[in-house]
Amino acid sequence: MEFIEILQEIMIENNLNQSQLATMIGVKQSQVSEWLSGKSKPGYDNLKAICSALMISGDYILGLEK
Repeated sequence: MEFIEILQEIMIENNLNQSQLATMIGVKQSQVSEWLSGKSKPGYDNLKAICSALMISGDYILGLEK
């Protein structure tokens, strides 16, 4: 699975919209929108924030484990 699909799945499972996720990890909603559209990808600090906020592993969000 690609990062976009994984992030979308995580958001659905946690009932989060772009704005809510952005607030949780301290970025602008437009940044989350760019990730979901494939225009950009999150850096290390943002990946770490996503994992921490949603209590998921880095391997999972990177598509290394299911």
